[in-house]
Amino acid sequence: MTENGQTDVPCVELRQVEQRFTTRKGGNVHALGPLDLTLRRGEFLSIVGPSGCGKSTLLDILSGLARPAAGQALLNGQPIRGVPDGVGIVFQEDASFGWLTVENNIAFGLKRRGLARDDIAARVEHALDFMGLRRFRTSYPSQLSGGMRQRVCIARTLVMRPSLILLDEPFGALDQQTRLLMGDELLRLWRETNATILLITHSLDEAVMLSDRIGVMSARPGRLIKLVETGWPRERDSTVVSSPHYGDLLSEIWAPLRAESNHHMAANNA
Repeated sequence: MTENGQTDVPCVELRQVEQRFTTRKGGNVHALGPLDLTLRRGEFLSIVGPSGCGKSTLLDILSGLARPAAGQALLNGQPIRGVPDGVGIVFQEDASFGWLTVENNIAFGLKRRGLARDDIAARVEHALDFMGLRRFRTSYPSQLSGGMRQRVCIARTLVMRPSLILLDEPFGALDQQTRLLMGDELLRLWRETNATILLITHSLDEAVMLSDRIGVMSARPGRLIKLVETGWPRERDSTVVSSPHYGDLLSEIWAPLRAESNHHMAANNA
């Protein structure tokens, strides 16, 4: 135990994790690993890497949607088997339910879990306020912008009170201005909930702005080739983009990523 009474067991630990797939033609694809990674409790970690390097495969393993071909994936010190409790996932694609209003979208998981009506109502009201959705509570997703629909999806995850939030390019379809604003909202959510967040992103800017640490992955089979500590204070927002340190961090993660991408392209063209 730590001095503040919290367990010192990492939130997530990957030990020599590998993933392989068999193609329809019977070929074998080595998609991921071996990969070692520890995700500290309460931190914000982003993963960047070339397309096809296994970032989403990694998320599938952590969410319990897939089992690794080799190695161990641990959540709170226990092997991940099936979809674990306490894990929330937000995808890039709009995952709101078009036939439900905003408030019923947010309440969907709570109702399936069988919580008391008063508890559901209290959690939904808090999420509506927290995500700035109160005046849209009776609207349907088709009546909202892309950014607002993603707020609904994040709110639906938030009300479940996950200790680990997995984000797979959640703002990938949004314009740059909206991405910055949603990044600020995400940082506020992270601070107020003390959740551990793992973000998969193709945006180096997004990774640098949001993260405590950034992991850079190699081309397939995806391995972790660099871990960068950003050094940002916990109380931060999108204004860090104007900091000289921001540019330094971009260069630090772009250098290995560029080298890896060039090496991969050269190998494919050989």
